[in-house]
Amino acid sequence: MADSRGTQAEQLTTQVAIIGAGPAGLLLGQLLQRQGIANLIVEAQSRDHVLGRIRAGVLEQSTLDVLREAGVGARLDREGLVHEGFQLFFNNRIERIRFHELTGGKRMMVYGQTEVTRDLMDAREASGATTVYGATRVQPHGFDTANPRLTYEKDGRRFEVACEFIAGCDGFHGVSRKSVPKEDITEYEYAYPFGWLGVLADVPPVANEVIYCHHEDGYALCSMRSATRSRYYIQVASTERIEDWPIARFWAELKRRLPAAAAGRLVTGPALEMSIAPLRSFVCEPMQFGTMFLAGDAAHIVPPTGAKGLNLAVSDTRTLFDALKAFYATGQRDLLAAYSETCLARVWKAERFSWWMTTLFHRLSDNPFLRKIQLAELDYTMGSVAAQTAIAENFVGLD
Repeated sequence: MADSRGTQAEQLTTQVAIIGAGPAGLLLGQLLQRQGIANLIVEAQSRDHVLGRIRAGVLEQSTLDVLREAGVGARLDREGLVHEGFQLFFNNRIERIRFHELTGGKRMMVYGQTEVTRDLMDAREASGATTVYGATRVQPHGFDTANPRLTYEKDGRRFEVACEFIAGCDGFHGVSRKSVPKEDITEYEYAYPFGWLGVLADVPPVANEVIYCHHEDGYALCSMRSATRSRYYIQVASTERIEDWPIARFWAELKRRLPAAAAGRLVTGPALEMSIAPLRSFVCEPMQFGTMFLAGDAAHIVPPTGAKGLNLAVSDTRTLFDALKAFYATGQRDLLAAYSETCLARVWKAERFSWWMTTLFHRLSDNPFLRKIQLAELDYTMGSVAAQTAIAENFVGLD
């Protein structure tokens, strides 16, 4: 078939065309491949670019279960750092949320999103399934019909993929959501007036658990990627520029916001990566449009305070996989029709928790009343098993 420029497109066929080779797209492809459902992944960036994305990696129990089911759990089980709680610092107090005890034994694991992506890439290459990296002019078509298709260009050649379903797993800035007519989609968004200045460094972490720090001058977070690699963040104004933050200034400010015991253990070093990330809450409704389904950041964004971004993407992917598996096994479309409603029920709860954690720990304004309310809420939480249980249940992930 010729495109609008008269170029003859090479014809390909698959059952599920996946846009995006991030964790959501790769995981969906891996699950489908193991089920014998043909799929093709098309990614705009190079393989190295995808692997170079530095993201969080605090994984919920349900995320771990899905990754193991997909056959990519061996390395994370060897190298991942199991967490049974996290620490809170506020008003010169250090407290702990024991989520393992409060949730009937659920655990979290620190295992970087880059490593999850690498494991999924390796598994896909081993399976022989096709991933097209460096594709240009990627565009879904006909998803409002029973005959959707995907077009893209690669190495000067034009391709058209006939398929039965399209999975839009190409992130917030991807083409999938942007291809939906504006009148068919509703978008909800809130931009926070601050961001996170983050540093990744090959230094041992200050603690064996994540530390959330509420400080009068702004939030700080101590996390890790391994026993020798740490990830640290401090809250900065949305107007800050990365060039105004030499690494020595970052370490000094982080140390100032930490509890004395943690500050004394802080090991500094050169930054492997340093960036400022804006904080945003975003949801689009619905998440399905005919035969195209959005998953992960293509459909929703959460501020990273609640550690929900990657876990929501995995939840979407598992929901979509279950629906596709049922369709190809029985021909029934009930789960496909319910995809958006099923996902959004969990998404909005995660959005609420992430918003709550963000407003609880960050400096919101110069109004001292707001900080007094935050401190009162933290004090109440640490005196109430019910309040701690609510945090723990949300942190480890709602079923």
